[in-house]
Amino acid sequence: MNPAPCHPALPVPILVEADDREASGGVLDALREMPEVTVTVKRLSLGDYCVDGYCRFERKTLVDFAASIVDGRLFMQAERLANFEGPAAILLEGRASDLEGRQMRRESLQGAMITLSLIYQLPVLRSLDPAESARLMIYAAHQLRRHARGWISGKGRRPKNRRKRQLRVLQSLPGIGPERAELLLARLGSVQAVMDADSELLQTVDGIGETTAAAIRSVLQEQG
Repeated sequence: MNPAPCHPALPVPILVEADDREASGGVLDALREMPEVTVTVKRLSLGDYCVDGYCRFERKTLVDFAASIVDGRLFMQAERLANFEGPAAILLEGRASDLEGRQMRRESLQGAMITLSLIYQLPVLRSLDPAESARLMIYAAHQLRRHARGWISGKGRRPKNRRKRQLRVLQSLPGIGPERAELLLARLGSVQAVMDADSELLQTVDGIGETTAAAIRSVLQEQG
């Protein structure tokens, strides 16, 4: 199999998988208008959106956020997201005026956000409307790709365990989640070997096809 050509000047599409229950939220329309985004709608087992193959977002309007506090859904969903090995976040959408007339104390909302961010260690990202929610997710994908290109000098808190650091770096690559990161490391032996691998070698790893291999090579060859 010939490797797909990689051209560093051409942007690699950001792949977004959206849960089919999000069809009426307006975010899908905004994502589809972005030329660099390719959207697939399917039933997801975790989160509402999977971006670049591994980053998960649970989107909630303020009204749904308040309702999910009352019925307990919020923290069951948070538990599952917190156990996910890749990056994940809660995307909270709407304006305070959306809650007018609802019996929900401000302290209850703040307490829930504190629990999510400090206890479950899930970032809570705020947006005003569906269009901004779409932009936030795509901006996050670009940030993670930039981290992948500059992994060796990246700053910030990192896991102490060397293997965990390696897997975290590999999961910054497009289309690479926890399972594929493990397979890459087992097959090639080191992060540097992955960075140096050509498209054909990457495709020898289970689960990595021509499209994903081309996306990885293109991201690594982009100029910062």
